[in-house]
Amino acid sequence: MIYDFPLRAVGLTVGIALLATHGAALMRPDWTKEWLKRLPRSRPLGILLCTLSAIWAFWLAATMDLGEFSPNRTLICGVIIAGAVMVPLFAEEFLAVRSLGILALLAAEPLLGAAFLRPEQTRLLLVVLAYGWAVGGLLLVGAPYLLRDGIAWIVSRPLRFQLAAWSGVAYGAALVCVSLLFFAP
Repeated sequence: MIYDFPLRAVGLTVGIALLATHGAALMRPDWTKEWLKRLPRSRPLGILLCTLSAIWAFWLAATMDLGEFSPNRTLICGVIIAGAVMVPLFAEEFLAVRSLGILALLAAEPLLGAAFLRPEQTRLLLVVLAYGWAVGGLLLVGAPYLLRDGIAWIVSRPLRFQLAAWSGVAYGAALVCVSLLFFAP
């Protein structure tokens, strides 16, 4: 396994991240709404997220067991580097959204790896989130306009925005509590 993170550490990290981001959205709703509206077409953020995705993918391709594709490791790493250079140049439209989708796909694996073969039923909080990230990542890469439309729908009504933010806070709090109470250190 590439990642060998303890379930408790992953649960706490993700839970605290959800609490922090959604809590900040509740404390500064106007700023958050404006930032979210600009997110899909933000070129600087798109380049940053694309670079992070490329570094993560390159690291995975360079270090993981590729099985029967191991003889092609150099080619795969080269394609990742070429893609990291060419995607921002030729796929400018919704670059931030597509890169965020790739990061969501990459981030799902450590969550699933930490929960793999664990007996705690509460691990399913992480598993459901990981599969949500994976499906969401696929949608963001394939149909990036859905994020733009979803953001517009959520920020159009204060109640929707509050429900979305409070849902993230509640899920984060549940993950932190479950991690502390049920996951072995």
